[in-house]
Amino acid sequence: MREHRGGRSMRCVARPGARPREPRPALSVGGAHFPAGGWMREPRGGQSLRRAMAESRREVEREAECDEDEPMGKERQLLREEFAAVASCAVSVARRYLAENNWEMERALNAYFERSGEEGAFKRRPEPEPGCCVDLTNEETTDSISSKTSTSENLQQEDGSMFSLITWNIDGLDLNNLRERAQGVCSYLALYSPDVIFLQEVIPPYYSYLKKRASNYEIITGHEEGYFTAIMLKKSRVKFKSQEIILFPNTKMMRNLLCVHASVSGNELCLMTSHLESTRGHAKERMNQLKMVLKKMQEAPESASVIFAGDTNLRDQEVTKCGGLPNNVLDIWEFLGKPKHCQYTWDTQMNSNLGIPAICKHRFDRIFFRAAAEGGHIIPQSLDLLGLEKLDCGRFPSDHWGLLCNLDVIL
Repeated sequence: MREHRGGRSMRCVARPGARPREPRPALSVGGAHFPAGGWMREPRGGQSLRRAMAESRREVEREAECDEDEPMGKERQLLREEFAAVASCAVSVARRYLAENNWEMERALNAYFERSGEEGAFKRRPEPEPGCCVDLTNEETTDSISSKTSTSENLQQEDGSMFSLITWNIDGLDLNNLRERAQGVCSYLALYSPDVIFLQEVIPPYYSYLKKRASNYEIITGHEEGYFTAIMLKKSRVKFKSQEIILFPNTKMMRNLLCVHASVSGNELCLMTSHLESTRGHAKERMNQLKMVLKKMQEAPESASVIFAGDTNLRDQEVTKCGGLPNNVLDIWEFLGKPKHCQYTWDTQMNSNLGIPAICKHRFDRIFFRAAAEGGHIIPQSLDLLGLEKLDCGRFPSDHWGLLCNLDVIL
């Protein structure tokens, strides 16, 4: 696994002469109150939260240690474990909410998040120093290497010959060090300045933060409550046309497929992202969702280049069971020769955010590509991992690595 360009940890450094930020009004989202300063605070009852997170980690650890074919037990046990993993709560809490909501996952999760918002008054943390957040509206950063890299890439893009994208599950459901981790993610986005960004596990306060810090991007979301996906388009390069949300009828985890129609340098694009059903116990539903994704890619206009990027939670044997990818759809990692340095995007050996000792490596995050029928106007060229350095808080930006993909645009 190689280090991405720069090889340095992302730090939020105050810009010389930066003006103090104006006080911002408190934000209320879904019943939850977010104090002035615009960012989430840690919930009260820290000991209870730590106990809940510890139990959730034990559930994830047990999953990581189990073989793919090991039976999971009864359906309600599966639901309890999945609820606990998604909501980062104790299994006993999951059992109560599921029972109160007739064991319907989506209803139970909605009830949990609404209740958490009403009860979870947030502690104040010391306000950050003026200018410490990396502002995505500013093309320059205080890191000299970052500045040089961004300038180089911007020069490449002036003639429209390069197209870049990032896909990343940013783990918004983990509230620990969320502000610092969000700043870390934004540092990478500012550094590489991709044309399109695909995000998973976005939560409303994170979305609000991105809207303020990334005003040079148009942000389209797959939902507005709970947790959801988003596609961000750089306004200076990518022209937005329309959007569409495809529901997964049997999801237990509020998952869907977000589609955005756009264009870049005169090339028509169909952009898609999703967060497919999690954990091996939901492999059947995940494979059904994959089939829907591939069907939608096939149905896109032949004149468009189609890119799907997201957290698929797929194991290779599941793709095989689905009959593999269609002949005209590429897995970009496979197309580029299966480079070892970016094979695993969820790696508990290298990434300590979950705090579990079990070693589990998966290529959960994938990019699928279908070229336009009229010719290869957009051609994948490279793939790299992002987020490999710990932040000053001692954690990585997410429990997933991000993926940076560069593609050539044939004019």
